[in-house]
Amino acid sequence: MDISGNTIFIPGATSGIGLALALELRARGNTVIIGGRRTELLESLAAAHPGLDTVTIDTADAASIRAAAGEVLARHPDLNVLVAMAGIMRVEDWHQPETFLADAEAVVTTNVLGPIRLIAAFVEHLRSRPAATIMTVSSGLAFAPLKATPSYNASKAAIHLLSESLRLQLADTGVRVVELVPPAVRTGLLPGQEESEFAMPLDDFVAEVVGLIESQPDAREIQVERVKFLRYGEARGDYDQVVAMLNQADPHGR
Repeated sequence: MDISGNTIFIPGATSGIGLALALELRARGNTVIIGGRRTELLESLAAAHPGLDTVTIDTADAASIRAAAGEVLARHPDLNVLVAMAGIMRVEDWHQPETFLADAEAVVTTNVLGPIRLIAAFVEHLRSRPAATIMTVSSGLAFAPLKATPSYNASKAAIHLLSESLRLQLADTGVRVVELVPPAVRTGLLPGQEESEFAMPLDDFVAEVVGLIESQPDAREIQVERVKFLRYGEARGDYDQVVAMLNQADPHGR
């Protein structure tokens, strides 16, 4: 993925990593379209950042994804990058189904079906471009589980293997598949995470990510240094210690 000259759609980008990444990529000379559910928030962001395009989309709703894809492609037929930034996180207690089932279903719908439906809506168009990129977003928790968030961990592990599989299937096309693997980042993904000393500052994370995209345009995974502790625990042979340290250090894992 080149760092500039792209037309990029980032759904789920009205806050947190998505918005910060959108603004940084726009500053690097890309046309960026962000998506979100709240029309008034999108209008406010467009007013605050002239040149940033917006589209209303609910990544948990299949019909909304199809409608948004049609709108994006009608306005931006040169679109060549999709960042499948669809994700929610819930703390779950699996001792009794009434305490976790609704949250687990919502997480799987948004975090797994959301990216699948987004890719389905755009892949034919992306295949028609001379060069295109699908960026998926997994997590360090795809490789080392946080006790408090079982469905989130599982959904991100699914995204990792989906990314690996799509890279194989699309190898005969001009579409590259790049997986962004964040650690805990100071966003509103969970209550208290924006102030958590355990989590990486958002600006630092996005700056490192954009630097990696620029310096490693052929990378299959975008891994900031901080996530490698989780990503490679099993390969290093210290997986059990990684899991124990993660759950001891993260306040949501206690």
